[in-house]
Amino acid sequence: MKHRILFRNERGAAVIEMAFALPALVILIWGIVQLGLMFRAMAGIQHSLGEGARLATIWPQPTDDAIETKMEEVVYGIEPGSFTIHPPSPGLTAAGEAYLDLQVSYTQPTNLLLLPGPTISVSRSKRVWVSE
Repeated sequence: MKHRILFRNERGAAVIEMAFALPALVILIWGIVQLGLMFRAMAGIQHSLGEGARLATIWPQPTDDAIETKMEEVVYGIEPGSFTIHPPSPGLTAAGEAYLDLQVSYTQPTNLLLLPGPTISVSRSKRVWVSE
């Protein structure tokens, strides 16, 4: 008779199920936060490239150092990542049109609370046509 009572008693089952599901849920939410940080950094990269492109297209053309400095001033993101502003690289098309290639890179180590995650690196570039 006692054996039947033990099988019918399900008290505490929800606590056990929650103990199994909660760590996975917390890691999932933390992963979403890490992804949000990456999206914010990508927005900062795009903003920096846009401001660098605006500055590069004015006449007289500013120096490469001035363009790089402007891009460093306006880039934004949140730690633990780091931005790298590459110097503008000039070039000419086959038709003789001048351009600058602007590039910004971002590297962020991720973690999953208890475990180290992958290091994520993204890089974006923009070609800007300049007048000579």
